[in-house]
Amino acid sequence: MQAELSFIDLFLEASLLVKLVMLTLVAMSVASWAIIFQRYKLLKLAQENATKFEDKFWSGADLNRLYKELSARSGSTIGLENLFCSGFREYARLNNLSDKAPAAVMDGTYRAMRVSLTREVDTMENHLPVLATIGSISPYVGLFGTVWGIMNSFIALGSAQNATLAMVAPGIAEALIATAMGLFAAIPAVVAYNRFSVQVEKIETAYANFMEEFSSILHRQTYGSKEAQ
Repeated sequence: MQAELSFIDLFLEASLLVKLVMLTLVAMSVASWAIIFQRYKLLKLAQENATKFEDKFWSGADLNRLYKELSARSGSTIGLENLFCSGFREYARLNNLSDKAPAAVMDGTYRAMRVSLTREVDTMENHLPVLATIGSISPYVGLFGTVWGIMNSFIALGSAQNATLAMVAPGIAEALIATAMGLFAAIPAVVAYNRFSVQVEKIETAYANFMEEFSSILHRQTYGSKEAQ
């Protein structure tokens, strides 16, 4: 009885096209895992930052002091910090105009925060389409390699005078490896994409809620100062 072929043996004995398919799937799997680890770290940091900043914001901290503190860390702020800074910066700029109108101040502040929110979401969603693509096409790439390998095995089997299972089995085995590799690349990518998409949606909702609450605070300050005058 022949010894079982190892993965390396199956790869080395595969046809050139099947080898290229396998190498492509390995590259896609490596890229997928690199994106998974990078996105996991970024989204975890975004969630932790949002929780930490909201705790500080709702602790009653002075908004001017908080803004100055974050501005001093220019370039290192992320997530809700950027949202707050962009909104407060625009609010302060518009509020200092001589011909200010409360509605215009609030509208400009809201637009500034909306732009910042869009940028933050774009940052969190970066590379997620790559995961979706890998998860979608990897099984088909692997299936292509399998079909090609099996086709070559049966062509070789047809030209042989004494066809036996021992002759065709290695060829079929090396072809099926391509499908297995396609699934190996696709499954983690699909799972990670679905999980990260849900996380991004939750974080975006938290950002949007903060934006509405912060706008309400600025709205009261704006119209309160207007009535006091």
